[in-house]
Amino acid sequence: MIIPPNVSKGDLIYITAPAKATDVASVSYTKSFLESHGFRVLLSEHCLGSYRYFSGTDEERTADMQFGIDHPEVKAILCARGGYGCVRIVDQINWANMLREPRWLIGFSDITVFHHRLMKLGVQSIHGSMPLNFEKNTPEALETMLALLQGEKPVIQCEANPANQLGSAEGILMGGNLSIVFSLLGTDDALQFDGGILFLEDLAEQLYHLDRMFFALKKAGALSKIKGLMIGGMTDLEDTDNPTGLTIDEIVSYHFKYSKIPICYDFPIGHFEDNRSVIVGAEVKLNVHETGASLSYLNSF
Repeated sequence: MIIPPNVSKGDLIYITAPAKATDVASVSYTKSFLESHGFRVLLSEHCLGSYRYFSGTDEERTADMQFGIDHPEVKAILCARGGYGCVRIVDQINWANMLREPRWLIGFSDITVFHHRLMKLGVQSIHGSMPLNFEKNTPEALETMLALLQGEKPVIQCEANPANQLGSAEGILMGGNLSIVFSLLGTDDALQFDGGILFLEDLAEQLYHLDRMFFALKKAGALSKIKGLMIGGMTDLEDTDNPTGLTIDEIVSYHFKYSKIPICYDFPIGHFEDNRSVIVGAEVKLNVHETGASLSYLNSF
């Protein structure tokens, strides 16, 4: 995998909104936050724009992403928020310069579309918080992002969950938003799950939808190929009027009842305040033990 260069104080971070329209206050807060840490910040032309649901037309959002990818001084592209819209422009973007002059792309939720494309191209990226969430994020969430940008590889730990499946495994970190991972199955951007440590998170989904998505992953062969699984935030889940009675732990455990891979629940990634940053495409070790779990980077010293 290609590793983008570290970002140093004085380097330029570019904020763009490739999906849903965002608000001025969150972007202004993030700009000030990054500048207080010594970085220069540039906003895309349509970062604070609005066109129907989106920050701009497909053409405008594509042009904004392209500008950041091709700009000679940009060292990191920070997506302002998720929502929906990345899949509408991912094939219109010329990603070639991410191979010639790679730079970090940061985001989560709908930005999982871009993480998939960069995995396909063999370029690492950062699954991490976005300006929409910066003001409410925990210090740890923002510290992990800054650390990764600057070349550090923090170990992420979480407490034990009774549903955890103990064990350890090494592999390539991949995943993101479950709905996006599911929606890209069978496409030219689908993950190659072989040997992966898969992490998944989601927001405001029906429990039976999650079960359906796990069945799709299973029938696509993904669940038999991965070496470890981390379930992050499954936030604001809903059940039907005639309830399924399922929990996310029960859904996942059902699909792995004959598997011995390590499985960690409640990993600090997702649509909540303590959304830690991780490197998609990095070689990692997942260790799930009786008192908790940890994710560490291989060859990080």
